Amino acid sequence: MSYAVDFDHALEIGRPPNITSLFPNSRALLVSGKVIDQAMLGKGKAMTMAANGRNHIVIRGALRAAQRARSALIIEIARSEGGANAYCATNYWNMARQVDAVCNELGITIPVALHADHYGIKSPDDIPFARTEIPSLFDAGITSIAIDASHMPDDDNLLASLELAKYVPSWAGFETEVGEIKGKHGLSSKDEALFIIQGLNAHNIFPDWIALNNGTTHGIEDSAQGIQVELTTEIHNALAGYGLSGAQHGTSGNNSDRLRAIVDKTRTTKANVATALQMISWGLQVNDFGNATLDEQGEFIKVVDEGLSEKLWQEMKTYADTQGWSSGDFKKLNIVFENKIMGQPAAIRERMTRRVEDFVYTMLVEVFNAGDTARYAVDAILEAGSYDMGPKTGRIESPEEWTREQIRARAAELDTDKGPAGDFDD
Repeated sequence: MSYAVDFDHALEIGRPPNITSLFPNSRALLVSGKVIDQAMLGKGKAMTMAANGRNHIVIRGALRAAQRARSALIIEIARSEGGANAYCATNYWNMARQVDAVCNELGITIPVALHADHYGIKSPDDIPFARTEIPSLFDAGITSIAIDASHMPDDDNLLASLELAKYVPSWAGFETEVGEIKGKHGLSSKDEALFIIQGLNAHNIFPDWIALNNGTTHGIEDSAQGIQVELTTEIHNALAGYGLSGAQHGTSGNNSDRLRAIVDKTRTTKANVATALQMISWGLQVNDFGNATLDEQGEFIKVVDEGLSEKLWQEMKTYADTQGWSSGDFKKLNIVFENKIMGQPAAIRERMTRRVEDFVYTMLVEVFNAGDTARYAVDAILEAGSYDMGPKTGRIESPEEWTREQIRARAAELDTDKGPAGDFDD
């Protein structure tokens, strides 16, 4: 059958219950993160972008790019960016509404998942509030989540994940993380990853993705180290029997060749891109790493007649100066200036959107090998006959060997290096 016919059928059966309840008359194919993972696996040697929608322009540009590429896509926002203490106007509770509206406005006909990235748990004290907040995210249209308790010791990470997984719908995409993302420090190990995944498996929790500290950082990369492909491959191979795909964080800090290696040599199907899209939408000069380049004074270089108006960019820079913000703090400008960004003339908003679109399209097609994966996603829905893909594997580990006490004892035997302490949020 034609894609159009299959798309209509997928609309009928492939949208999760929260999406059909929120948007009963929509023609946007908003799906579980599991569908996107299955699409990449179906094509093979492919990963798609998890585009971080820090501003509305990024969301529009990413969706237009995915439509051009006929690629399945993820739109996401992290807790530090879009949670209760957000520094972005896009948040966990309005992202689905923005994406649904844009898809309907532009006639987007590719599957899109809505991911709550880095739902961070910094200590066991965060768990009681999370029991209430996590369900609220799915009430608002989220279809996938990353429970990130990697800031804590491995046993606390596992125990927090076991507790909070209860509040994630079984049909939703699920990501776990081992090793806090902090560049060359505190690199993840095979034993750590197995500890987390085996412990979850013993309790019938089957994550779709695992994120590692494999040499990257969030935000602006200040090192050429980047992704350690061999380490990633080793860990993914060790986890092969558990149906895991990789989620690559810190993508903006790596050049295209290294990202192609991740696609080719590892089991990665999801690549987070955040800082690059923000900078590109603003009209800043970026390099092949997706990082904004700096002049001799250490300041961003604004490309004339691209992105923001020169007047608004100067206003944003002045505001950052008055706050004493360095380049890495410019992300905080998002929530302050979203309305002024959207209040610019249509021609300027369009050039911002086009800049994002062109970058995302190139990454999807020429680097990530995600072109034409929309068809694989729709086929996965039709084959399942449902919005629920089910787990990729079943229980392998014995729950009797993964009690709370045994988890503590096993963690004590792990030889791990968590790296320096600090705030490594997005």
